[in-house]
Amino acid sequence: MMRKLSRMRRDERGITGLETAIILIAFVVVAAVFAYTALSAGLFSTQKSQESVYSGLQETQSTLELRGGVVAYKHAVTGESTDPVVKVDITLAIVSGGEPVDLTTRYTATGDWESNDEGITDGGASAAGPVIISFSSEETKVTQCVWTKDWIGDNDGDDLLEENEKAVISVWFHHPTAGVYAAGSDPYLGTDTITTNETFRLEIKPATGAVLVIERTTPANLDTINDLH
Repeated sequence: MMRKLSRMRRDERGITGLETAIILIAFVVVAAVFAYTALSAGLFSTQKSQESVYSGLQETQSTLELRGGVVAYKHAVTGESTDPVVKVDITLAIVSGGEPVDLTTRYTATGDWESNDEGITDGGASAAGPVIISFSSEETKVTQCVWTKDWIGDNDGDDLLEENEKAVISVWFHHPTAGVYAAGSDPYLGTDTITTNETFRLEIKPATGAVLVIERTTPANLDTINDLH
């Protein structure tokens, strides 16, 4: 009888030890699962943070830069007693290492300044590209200006402004028709023209990257062509 009781006690101790081992293993497995989940969440969070930082840098870094001066052209405008600035030329390039910028525009310039037969054709909203140029002065503001482009130097024939390429952007303040300029309305300036001693601001807004801001003041005497340093 005593031998049987002794065997039963040994069997009970064996069962208790096995259960304890199972419980410990279960705790280890659960802890490992939690640790893996936490590590995965941490890695995912770190990756998303890096992506957010990179995206933020892309939005704040300049893509476009001004090359050279800002050239303002004076011309008679129908109904205006003083000849104002009718267009401004700026030369743009890509910063070193910058991404290409799509300079597709809905407007096309015809004729030329020297022949006094300039005009503008409008391809419609469907032909517009991603770049927006806005104008502001003390008297008026145009949220989406009329602008055209002309390439100088090397260009591969597409609408992308890429490294080692330069584009002359003409921002039109008044609408030309065969060399005759009119005081129109949005997207052109109306009667609030730009003449002498006036400060104006252009903002070139690409699809990505920082806005390029250009601010200039016209001189006390306007020539036909003026380099606004």
